[in-house]
Formats: sequence, structure tokens, C-alpha cells
Amino acid sequence: MNGDAWNLRYQGLDPAQEGLREALCAVGNGWFVTRAAAPEAVADGVHYPGTYLAGVYHRTVSTVQGRAVANEDLVNCPNWLPLAFRAVDGDGDGVAASVPWFGEPGFSALDQRLEFDLRHAILTRRRRCRDGRGRTTDVVQRVFAHMGRPHLGVLVTQLTPVDWSGTVEIRSGLEGRVVNDGVARYRGLENRHLVPTGQDAAGELVRLQVATPDSGLRIGLAARTRVRSGDSEVPAPLVARLDTPGRVDQLLTVAVRQGHSLTVEKTVALFTSRDRLTTEPATAACELLAEAGDAAALEREHRLRWAELWRRCRIGADFEGAGTIHLYLLHLLQTYSQHSVDLDVGIPARGLHGEAYRGHVFWDELFILPWFNRHLPELSRAVLRYRHHRLDRARRTAAAAGRRGALFPWQSGSDGAEETQQLHLNPRSGRWLPDHSRLQHHVGSAVAYNVWQYHQATGDTEFLAQAGAELVLEIARFWADSAEFDEGIGRYHIRGVVGPDEYHDAYPWASGPGIDDNAYTNVMASWTLHTARRLLPLVPGGRRAELLERLGIDAAELARWADVEHRLHVPLHDGVISQFDGYERLEELDWAGLRRRHGDIRRLDRILEAEGDSVNRYRASKQADVLMLWYLFPPAEVRRLLTRLGVPADTELMERTADYYLPRTSHGSTLSAVVHAWVLARRDRPASWRFFQEAVASDAHDIQGGTTAEGVHLGAMAGAVDLLERCYSGLSLHRETLVLDPALPPQLGQLDLTLRHRGHDGVLVRLTHRHASVTVPPGTAAPIHVRVHGTEATLRAGETLRVDLTVTR
Repeated sequence: MNGDAWNLRYQGLDPAQEGLREALCAVGNGWFVTRAAAPEAVADGVHYPGTYLAGVYHRTVSTVQGRAVANEDLVNCPNWLPLAFRAVDGDGDGVAASVPWFGEPGFSALDQRLEFDLRHAILTRRRRCRDGRGRTTDVVQRVFAHMGRPHLGVLVTQLTPVDWSGTVEIRSGLEGRVVNDGVARYRGLENRHLVPTGQDAAGELVRLQVATPDSGLRIGLAARTRVRSGDSEVPAPLVARLDTPGRVDQLLTVAVRQGHSLTVEKTVALFTSRDRLTTEPATAACELLAEAGDAAALEREHRLRWAELWRRCRIGADFEGAGTIHLYLLHLLQTYSQHSVDLDVGIPARGLHGEAYRGHVFWDELFILPWFNRHLPELSRAVLRYRHHRLDRARRTAAAAGRRGALFPWQSGSDGAEETQQLHLNPRSGRWLPDHSRLQHHVGSAVAYNVWQYHQATGDTEFLAQAGAELVLEIARFWADSAEFDEGIGRYHIRGVVGPDEYHDAYPWASGPGIDDNAYTNVMASWTLHTARRLLPLVPGGRRAELLERLGIDAAELARWADVEHRLHVPLHDGVISQFDGYERLEELDWAGLRRRHGDIRRLDRILEAEGDSVNRYRASKQADVLMLWYLFPPAEVRRLLTRLGVPADTELMERTADYYLPRTSHGSTLSAVVHAWVLARRDRPASWRFFQEAVASDAHDIQGGTTAEGVHLGAMAGAVDLLERCYSGLSLHRETLVLDPALPPQLGQLDLTLRHRGHDGVLVRLTHRHASVTVPPGTAAPIHVRVHGTEATLRAGETLRVDLTVTR
């Protein structure tokens, strides 16, 4: 991997790295994402073509160890990229059967150079290839998912014969016979989600329609392929092949000359029956192609849209690795964009880049939405509406568990049902094991936190009144109803849960799953109960009365919430917060011995299970758990939260807690480095920077050992950006004041941020080790209040505040 701050480049062919490159160089626009597989590639263990449409899921049933197991998967949709070529041999009566197509055995690339333009989300692939007759051809291909027209994908191929002249045959197709086969540990489960339902040709177009077998979701594609030489279109006879159900091809034959380039433009439209259409999806695709311009015009439109996005999302960071930050921002914008807003979809933890986690939505929006709040708050609002639209389902899930309020699923898909698998495979041991991660009820507190942070960033009282307050109130009600009072200690317990750590899903001495009084879960439950009562006065009076009446919340229930808020049990041991009740009874782990035997021990749970042991026996964490509190809140706020709960919280508690858990954490999650970098930012800057570098490397260098090929880690990507924008800058909101308290690491030079704040687009923040400035752009929005390194000012449109950071406050 190399390049500059705006270009990612890979040189050479490396089968072991192909999956990683396909994920990192994927192109998308929020409506769909297409992996960067070569257009002629098929799924063969090295390459894995994949196109994923936001919110397109399908449920199948598999048999595992004699049990019927249902899984809802993000569907690998028809591959729109297929394009290959070959020279025509023979005496003019046709193509000799022995001549392979490019990409088949006997006709492959000699080398490869990938260039991913991060400013415009355009992938260029350069290759030299030679067929079995010794003919050499240079191939240059550009591909993009149109950011202005979300239903369009464009592939431009330039063919240049190096040492031959003659006739070339081009095959341009649509492949609907795809399955979900991109994650090895899911193989053996039912993976077929599409059946062909129709295909035909009309003029210069071919079209294909497929559907999910039972739910009847229809996906339609149409392709237009044209040939150009220079600025002129070259007439090329078209022959459509429609004889294979689920696959359509166009065959074009054209003369080529040595040293002269031929350009093949393939434009594809994709629609589904979810779209507001008056025709079938495949027909709608044909109609769109009929009025779409040529590839050059479409590319100009696409580049303009990306320029607009980068103006709103600008970040300038002076450090080695800044280009990776741009790469991560690009993937955030490709996964969820303005085109996602009306789809009623969440943000899959692994993007739309692969099939890991089955394309499900977890709590990763907790790490993603802070960035959207600052730059594209309308996207945050859409994500929160996705949760609100599934509130009734969350209520039913809570009721099924014997609780009032709303219980949101740990894994969500199309309709808000709990999609967490009941069994998971340990690849090390080959055993299927019970999966208890659905007990991570803290996902509800993450939803409540996201609502509050969005409101703090935007002041959007309308959303709070329409949806946000109802979400927080129902989540608070669930926590209050889950709390069991213990007369012996005068405190409430929340039992039978799993915390963010995930490694501890049961006590080694217990027969059932779950642990009690997970500190993170309980403190966040207390915060949710407090925030629910705090936000009620912010809801306009008439709407507040309606909401309380409709939900049946009275003064007595609010009083119970206040009691639970102040008396949830937070266990302690050895002067630190216990990860959960009984943590001190667990054994210490021989970390050094494990590292000697296994090297990389990030997935400690799998290693121990394969050895016949269980991580439940040990004081060992996958990722930060208790420390998450200091990730979400400033130290002073954590002290207030803990003091409200009766927990002694001196100013050294965070340091003691970090020092205790850090050596007991395996960092089995990419989110762990983000949290540790944040918590250590102001007490151990060298350690914080090391964790920041790990977070930046997480996907770019696939530090988890092969997982990025199955889909990127959007939470870690956003978290790495957030460390720059919010942590090291000290950016926060205190009531309506924009606060900057920078603590730039020595390795970080100048930092430039462009924020959207209180109606101002393009508030410019510039930080160095000596100075900080805030500039409000010209406009008509109201003045904003800012505090920089202790200096306060009210800035009107067009004004700047500059502060000397070398002056001690």
C-alpha cells in the first residue's frame, strides 16, 4: 500500500491480498457498494465479486447440529461488472473455441496497478496481459458508483493492442447466479438468496431481473455497452446471449490496430421493488439508461458531487497516515449518504463491503454518529429514525422478556427483530457454540446516547418531540423495569447481561448465561434514566403532555426512575471499578505463556476454547468495557455519574482503572484501540498515539488477520477520524457553547477541521501547537458562542477568534 494523501495505490498481483484490496477499494454511493473485484473475475477463493444494496436482506433457514437456524443476510446482489475480451482467430467463420476469454486459464494479467482516487471515489486498474498466442494488450479500467445518480454504475475499459492488430470480441454481461459465499465460517449454511425471474434484450440494452425466493423482493438491472475510438462512437455489431437463466451477455466485435486504443463504456442501472416505481425494476433501469449521458458526462457529474461532499467534510491532518483518514472518510460516505436517507436503513457494522456479521447493524453507530453530527447531521437523523421506526418491535422484544419499555436488538437487519445467531463457529476448533451476545442490552443506552448527542449538536427540538424523546423514554422504562432491588445492600441489580467486553458471557460457576451488574451497563442505564427526565422539559409543552399520556408515564413512574437512577449497584475491587459483580473471583491469566504459544492472541476466546478452556474463567477482556465510560463522557462528567450512584470517584480513578485493565485486554475488537487512545490522550500521550496508529492501521493493514476482506470496520474507521477531530482537538459542546481544548500529540502538526454547527456550514477550526482559531463563514445564521483554551467569545458570521495556546490559563 502506498500513495499520497488522496490516492491509494497497490502495485503488483498478490492473491493473498486480493480480498483486502477488493474491500478497501470498493466504490459506492450509499444506495449500493460494489467490491473492487476485477470485471472478469469470478468467486474463486482469491477474488470475490460483490454488490450490496442498502437494506436488501433475505432470511433463510439452515440446519446446524440437527437444529433449524434462521439467519437474515445482507444479500450479495447481481454482479454488474462482468466484462472480458479476446482476439478473434480463425478464417472468418467465427471464433475458435480454443481461444480463452481474458481472465480464463491461458489468458491472464502479467501485472497490475490499482489507483484509488479518494477525492472522487474512482478506481483505476492498469494491467498488461498476454494470451496463449503471445498477443499483448494493455488494459486500463475505471469504475465508479455515481454519487449524484444512485442507481447508476459505470465501468470504462480502454484496450490497447501492444504488438498485434486484428479483431477483438468483447463480452459484457450481468451475472445473477450469485450466492453469499464471502465468509468462510458461514459456508455450509444456506447461501442462495436470489432466483432468476426474467431477462431479455432491446436494442443496445440487455436487462436481468431476479427476486428473493419467498419475500418476493425484485431486483432489476439493465446494461448499455458502447465502443468509442477517441471522441467517436464505433459501430459494433451487438449479439445478445440470453440462453442461460440468470446470466445475460452482449457480444460486440470490432477491429483494432496495434498501438491504437479502443474504449468500451459500460453503464448499468439497478433498481429494486422497494423503490417508488410505476414499472418493474428492470424496466425502470432501461428507462434510466435511455436518458443517461455518456461515461464522460456521468463522470463529470460524479466528480462534482464528491467535491461538494469534501467541502463539507474537510479534514487536514499533518501526520504520516493522513491518506488513510481520507480513505476511512470515503468509506463512511460510500456506506451512508444522502441516498440512504429515504431507504429506512441502518449503518451495517461492516459497511456494504462484504458479508461479515451478515451485514447486520450493531451499536457501531455510537462511534459513527458523532462525526455525522458535525458534518452531515441529516444523516444522523435518518439513522435515528431507523431506530424509531423499529420501536414497536423493540417494545415487543422487551415484552417477550417480561419487561416494559423497549429492548433493541444487539444485531438488527430489515425489521428490527433480534438477528443475533444462536450458534457461532469457532474456526480454530471447528465447533459450533452457543452465542449469548444477544444479552448485550446496553445497545439501548447507545441509541439513547445518540439521540441526546444529536440534539446537543443540532438543537433539533422538532426531532426530539417527534421521535427522539419517545426513544429515550422507552429505553429508560426498560432499564427501570429490569432493575431488581436488593434489600440487603439497598441497591438495584441488573442481572443476566453481557457487556461490551463480550468475552464474559457467563460465570464459570453458573449453569446459565449472563453476568450481573456489568459496570458499563449499569452506569449507562443510570445515565439514560437521568437523561429521560432531563429531556422532558425540552419537549414543547403540548407534545410533552401528549407523549406522557400516550406512553402512560405518570409521576409515580418518574419517581421510580429517579430512585433506580441513584441506586443501581456499581461493584468495586482493589480500588477500581469492577467490570461486573464477581470479577475479582476470576483467575489471572498467563498472558506471557499464551503469547509465546500463539503470538497474536487478539481472539483469546477462540484460542482458549480450542484448548478446552474458557475465557469466562479469567480476568481478560476483548475490548475496553469499564473504560468506555471515559470514552463517552469527559472525566468530570464520569465523576458526576458515579457520585450520583454513591461510588467514590476521586480524580485518580480513571488512571487506576486504565492501569488495571489495560494489561488484561487482548484488543480482540478494532474498537478497543479507539477507546484506549481516547482515554490515554491526556495522561499518556505516547501510549495514546500508539493506539491511535493501531486504529488507523486497523483496516488499511488488516491487523485482525484477514477480517477486512470480509467487510470494513466502519466503527473503527469513524473512531480513528474522531480521535483527530474531537479527542485531540478537545472539541465538545457544553450546553450551546462550542468548546476547544486542544492537546495535539507531538507527532501531529497542523489540524484543520470544517464543521457544521448551529446552522453554519463550514465553521473552520485550525489548530497548531502554538495557536488555535475558529472562523465562522459568512451567512445569515445566528452568532455562536465559543470557548477556546479558556477564552470565550461570541462570533458572528464572518468573524474569527484566534487564541495563543502557549499562554497558561
